[in-house]
Amino acid sequence: MDQMPENSDFALPESPPRRPDGHKGTFGSTLILAGSRGMSGAACLAGMAALRGGAGLVSVACPEGIQAIVAGYEPGYMTIGLPEDADGKLSIATLNDVARMVDGQDSIGIGPGLGISTDLPEVVRHLCTVAACPVVLDADGLNSLAATIRSGDWEGVEHAGPRVLTPHPGEFARLSGLSVSEIEDERSGAASDFARRNNVILVLKGSGTVVTDGERVSINPTGNSGMATGGSGDVLTGLTAALLASGGVPFEMARLAVYLHGLAGDLAAEAVSQPALIASDIPRFLADAWKRLFTLGES
Repeated sequence: MDQMPENSDFALPESPPRRPDGHKGTFGSTLILAGSRGMSGAACLAGMAALRGGAGLVSVACPEGIQAIVAGYEPGYMTIGLPEDADGKLSIATLNDVARMVDGQDSIGIGPGLGISTDLPEVVRHLCTVAACPVVLDADGLNSLAATIRSGDWEGVEHAGPRVLTPHPGEFARLSGLSVSEIEDERSGAASDFARRNNVILVLKGSGTVVTDGERVSINPTGNSGMATGGSGDVLTGLTAALLASGGVPFEMARLAVYLHGLAGDLAAEAVSQPALIASDIPRFLADAWKRLFTLGES
């Protein structure tokens, strides 16, 4: 792992600067909207990854029924309890809290563990419409928007701020209308076309994750099959949100998030093996991934 990845065309993304006189407000404030009854772990993983990603302030907004669980996982982030429906998922009453949640945020991550309900699509659409800061959408955040995107309502739209979508091939199939086999046959082309038409940055996950804004395409060289485990994508959501909160170029911050996520997974696999790797190992090894990135950047 001390050598540059075999893909010689891959240029290491630059990390955001860390001012010596900086404080927690300097390094960005990020909000993670995640979790539901039985899926509190997704919110915890995303929140922890946002902290390890360097955000100065992290808030995890989740249904009030799991707030105590999420708060007890990690003292470094704040929690916001939101109204929930009878199934423990966010209810439409959450819209009353949107202005309070979004105010002062430098980025937002939406989706891990939210589940599917009749209320969620409207909540997610509203957040994506009003937030002027960068927004990362993954998992159930993407599922909530699938019908809107498939209808063509996003084509050519100038969003209020940068939008980063991080689907795996199955989620991308629901967003694009393509079959999984069509996607896998032409990953870069399918991702780039979608990103260009919908004015988003697309992170198509999988072996050789594709990051594209419709003009530029980057194929990530890090990561391994041990990361094919529940919760790995939740970690990427939090990490991407944290890096976007730094104020860096969104495309480059998405590239950096994917690279660090995969590198942390590689370091974790070296320590525990690929079969034994679990999602919570990835945030644990993000510190080592950051140090390795700085070493590679200096060589």
